[in-house]
Amino acid sequence: MTDTSLDLARIQRRTVWVLSLGQVLGGIAFGATLSLGAVLAAEISGDEAFSGLAAAAVTFGTAAIAVPLAALARRFGRRVALTSGMATALVGVVLVVTAIGLRSFPLLLVSFLLVGGGQAANLQTRFAAADLATDATRGRDLSIVVWATTIGAVLGPNLTGPGELVGDAIGMPPLSGPYLFTIVGQLLAIGLYLVLLRPDPLVLAQRIVADRAESAARGGAIAKADRPSVARYAIFAIAAAHGVMVSVMAMTPVHLLHHGADLAIIGLTLSLHIAGMYALAPVFGVLADRLGRVSTILVGQALLVAALLTASFGQESNAAVTVGLVLLGLGWSATTVAGSALLTEASSEERRTRRQGLSDFTMSMVAGVGAILAGVVLGWIGYGGLALTVGVLVVAVAALSPLGRRSPALA
Repeated sequence: MTDTSLDLARIQRRTVWVLSLGQVLGGIAFGATLSLGAVLAAEISGDEAFSGLAAAAVTFGTAAIAVPLAALARRFGRRVALTSGMATALVGVVLVVTAIGLRSFPLLLVSFLLVGGGQAANLQTRFAAADLATDATRGRDLSIVVWATTIGAVLGPNLTGPGELVGDAIGMPPLSGPYLFTIVGQLLAIGLYLVLLRPDPLVLAQRIVADRAESAARGGAIAKADRPSVARYAIFAIAAAHGVMVSVMAMTPVHLLHHGADLAIIGLTLSLHIAGMYALAPVFGVLADRLGRVSTILVGQALLVAALLTASFGQESNAAVTVGLVLLGLGWSATTVAGSALLTEASSEERRTRRQGLSDFTMSMVAGVGAILAGVVLGWIGYGGLALTVGVLVVAVAALSPLGRRSPALA
């Protein structure tokens, strides 16, 4: 191994850990924000029918900001892009608190759109972890950053109670106290990226690609032949898995409530689902490196099939629905980790960040539309019918998998 390779490996390890810590901070901020979103939307609007608009606003905000954030990364590097996304979310959080004080529902929705900038930045970190990765470790490095989301996702919502106490103590409006933790989390994440994400992984990767001698020394791990059909398949696989997951997950609380489950059961089910999404991401990352990207995507589709069948045919059992949700999270994790690695290595350096932004935009749009349509389908043919209907996307991903194996000459 050359000195250059050793230096890059050291930089990559440091980059992965900085990004992982940023994900923890960003996850805490994001979790604390969303945990009250539906409550705030219902209370300020005066109508529970509008409670879902908070999450929808964040989702569509994420989609809207994803592509500009990727363009920013392409021009100035990951550090500028990630801090810009976090700063946008920080402005959104301040406006959320303002909207609570003014009791303004339109301002609240605009605020949550801006909060989507933080989620867009969190999504981009997995690609930042792949900028300097080699073919042998790309899935693992990417998955470590995905796994770090688990900590923030668990801690964030649990800060609601303490945040409310602190907010009351300093005279903040009711339900706005938890956003103090969000603001602190965002500020710490911004400071972390500005100070410690050096050298910038994307800028360094671009420099290596420009220097063909250094690129050759790395075995061409960063500079890749462009495979557009493979990249399109990866984007489709990621978006489809995300759409399946969000559609079923979003309707599960409603279904469980209609079948007599209490809030404790619903909370446990969703917590186990989130654990399935993130906790085993490193396992799927290693699997993607060793078994292959497309093979791991197909493992994800098998898990999604098992999830949908379990949820559909076991819809009368709370335990079966919970098992289905855990499998749903695992299938999403396998597909997202392997698909993100495949998208990165199927794209030439000059097209990579643009496609990554397009992928984040597509998956967020599919999630937003899927959550809306899922409610219609649930009312039409029920929870079991919904689970089987979204299975069409799983079948499509599996059927199109040969596209993901195309060589550069054929792609």
